[in-house]
Amino acid sequence: MSAEPEISAKRLAAPEPGPGEFPAEVEMSLVDHLEELRRRVLRSLLAVVVAAAACLVAVKPLVRLLEVPAEGIRFLQLAPGEFLFVSFKVAGYAGLTLALPYVLYEGLGFVLPGLTRRERRLVAPAVAGSAVLFAAGLAFAWWALVPAALRFLVSYGADVVEPSWSIERYLDFVLLLMVATALAFQLPVLQLLLGALGLVKAQPMLAGWRWVVLASALAGAVLTPSTDPVTMLLLSGAITALYLIGVGLVACTERLRPA
Repeated sequence: MSAEPEISAKRLAAPEPGPGEFPAEVEMSLVDHLEELRRRVLRSLLAVVVAAAACLVAVKPLVRLLEVPAEGIRFLQLAPGEFLFVSFKVAGYAGLTLALPYVLYEGLGFVLPGLTRRERRLVAPAVAGSAVLFAAGLAFAWWALVPAALRFLVSYGADVVEPSWSIERYLDFVLLLMVATALAFQLPVLQLLLGALGLVKAQPMLAGWRWVVLASALAGAVLTPSTDPVTMLLLSGAITALYLIGVGLVACTERLRPA
C-alpha cells in the first residue's frame, strides 16, 4: 500500500522528459558514440585536406590576392623553399575556411540527437549567425585592419628604410590577423547561447562594461600580430561593439522567454 505513494513522490521529484522532447531518440552505447565521433572527425579531416589540396593548385592567385593590401611593397624569398612552405600554409588556411561549413555539419550531426527540441531551435540560428559573423570578421580584417596596420607600419619608417618584406612573415601577419578577427567576431553568438540557456543576464553584463573595455584592449593586444596601436584600437573597438550587440541579443531572449 505504501509503495505507490513512494513511486509517485520519486516521479514528482525527478520528472522525465516530456513526450517528443528528444525527437528521433536512438539508444547507443559508449563504443557506438566513440565510433560515430571517429567517423565524423575523419570525414571532416578529409574534407579539409581535399579543400586544401584544391587551394594548393590555385595558390599563386591566392598569394597575389593577399599581397593586394601591401601595394608598393617588394616581397623577398629569404631562404630556399620559403615560398613552397608559404604555399602550403596559405592552402591550409584557405582549405580550412572552405571546409568549415562541412565540419560544422558533421559536428551538428553528432550533437543534435542529444539535444531537446528547445535546444535544437537555438542551434540553427546560432550556426547561421556564427557563419555570417565569421565571414564578417574576415571582411573586417581584410578591408579595415590589414590596410590600417600596413599604412602605419610602412609610413613609420619610410624616411629611414626601404620596405622589403619577407613573404612568409607578411602572410603570417595577414592570415593570423584575419583568423583572429574572425574568431573574435563569434562573441555575440556565445553570448546569445548562454543567454538563451539562462546562464547569463543582460543587466549584469551591461553593468560590467568597464571591465569589457579593458578586456577588449587586452584581447586586441594579444590577437594582433603586430604591435601598432592603430590595429589594436580598431580590433578592441570592434570587440567592444560586438559585446554590446551580444548584450542586446541576450536582452531580447529574456523578453521572449515565457514567464
